[in-house]
Amino acid sequence: MARKNHVAISKKTNVIPVNWDATFFFERAVRSLDRFHYEKALKYFRRAVEYEPNNPVNHCNMAGILSEMGNYKESNEILDWIMEELDPSMTECHFYMANNYANMEMFEQAESALIDYLQEDDEGHYLDEAEEMMELLHYELERPTKLKKIKSRAGMVEHDQARMLLEEGRFNEAVRMLEDIVAAQPDFFAARNNLALAYYYMGLFDKALDSVHEVLSMDAGNLHALCNLSIFYQHDGDEEQLKPLVSLLIKTEPFHEEHVFKLATTMGILGEHSAAYRHFTRLLKKHELGQDPCLYHYAAVAACNIGRFNEAERLWKQTRKLDPASTIPHYFMEQLELVKQGKLSAPLSYHYHLPFEEQFKLWEKSSEGIPDHMKSDPLVRSSFFWALRHGDMNTKLQVIQAFGMIGDEEVKDVLRSFLAEPDEDDYLKKIAIFVLRTLGVQEQIKVVLDGKETVVGPNRIPSQLPIWEEQWEKVAQTAIHHMSKHYDLVQQHDMMTLWTEFLSRLYPDIPKLSKLESWAAALEYLTAKMHRKAISYHEVSMRYGVSISTISRYVKLIDETVGIKEKMKSISSVFASHELAQDEEQ
Repeated sequence: MARKNHVAISKKTNVIPVNWDATFFFERAVRSLDRFHYEKALKYFRRAVEYEPNNPVNHCNMAGILSEMGNYKESNEILDWIMEELDPSMTECHFYMANNYANMEMFEQAESALIDYLQEDDEGHYLDEAEEMMELLHYELERPTKLKKIKSRAGMVEHDQARMLLEEGRFNEAVRMLEDIVAAQPDFFAARNNLALAYYYMGLFDKALDSVHEVLSMDAGNLHALCNLSIFYQHDGDEEQLKPLVSLLIKTEPFHEEHVFKLATTMGILGEHSAAYRHFTRLLKKHELGQDPCLYHYAAVAACNIGRFNEAERLWKQTRKLDPASTIPHYFMEQLELVKQGKLSAPLSYHYHLPFEEQFKLWEKSSEGIPDHMKSDPLVRSSFFWALRHGDMNTKLQVIQAFGMIGDEEVKDVLRSFLAEPDEDDYLKKIAIFVLRTLGVQEQIKVVLDGKETVVGPNRIPSQLPIWEEQWEKVAQTAIHHMSKHYDLVQQHDMMTLWTEFLSRLYPDIPKLSKLESWAAALEYLTAKMHRKAISYHEVSMRYGVSISTISRYVKLIDETVGIKEKMKSISSVFASHELAQDEEQ
């Protein structure tokens, strides 16, 4: 009896119950997949879906095996249903759909699905694969992917765009974007460091200093922030704070190439040329960096500044070889010869462009003004922005004129900000208004003049005239038309100021303007005299097609009304009284 019972018990314990559930069929499907039995795997995945129809993972697995079998369309139908009906949070389905579309060579649809994945997915599990697919789509579509942001890299795409704006010299746009990034992600140190630089480039020194201190309060060893801070201290002449910081940076030996380059350029700016030379030559040993003419130039400058003239010459020759169309290596090799002869003292500038004095000379000689590549050069633009805030009167005048030749939206924004500064000179502001009007800005402009905030209308020159007649404008436009190729923007502004003052003093008893070209010729003649430009009545009469006697009469009337000597004082020019009376041709 006992024996039988024992046998019965043994049989019962050897029976293994089978749980027919989703997990069972999932495991069977995986085993089939491992053996490349796709049809069986699909059958098991379908059974798993039957047991757990509300589990999106099961549906996703079924879509995956359909994709493996080449049934891309059916796979996408399932994935789309998951996103639309079952579980919109499964954002990876967008990536799977992008793969399917790419396999069907439906590249536009693949791009759309990939963008949905990158812009909606928080975790970025397939980020590397997505970036590879972007390269493929870039090639197939022959254009970059239309991607605005990557959610799993919050701020990274925007930061890259902001860096591009900085590199293009579009500092206002970069600042707006970087401020938004920092507000959303306070610990995004790269964005904070670039924001500090953008403020610095724009001449907003206090904001730049605050930004870099915020980085260091959160990450005391941040190399970019330390380098930026050292440059800011040098600018501010704070030797007490600068000295220990420089000592720390000289002892620093960074590993990453980006950090080496940042430290090398910083050392050069700080005048620590031996350290700069060591880091630049270290970078030149990297094969992928060995074809960059700028890097050879930086190393050459450092070599020259520490007296290694032969090495500097060798490096500039290599720069010339890598950048044969540029005049920059030739210029610096000439400077090197002057240094060797003792006619010029080092240090030379690290910037890979001609000094601004040389550039202005070239621009003045050129009929085309500032070359396009210089208009977008961030070093040129940042120097202009800085000079407009911190330069002397003459430098600011040059910058405002240069802005008139650049003429993009960034420049217009900078000029608008300049007009709102209460401490800037009113004469400079009036020229800035003239430049804005010349650039096509027609809306009302807020400006602080005589210490009071006011709004100026669409006229090129602010005036108290209650009206502005069409005939008056025609005289001004006629003069500008004839003067534009021979007179700079400051001189054109002074012509307009002269005309506005003449009309204001006579108003409302302004004489009838019957000979518009004669009035315009008189304005040009007087403007030339005010700026000590060689001119004669005969010259202007020929160009405007009017008589000398009429021009002379109008010149006298304008002079008597406005008072040219007083006008000359207002624009800080020297005017000899006998020049106005002199008529070379009579």
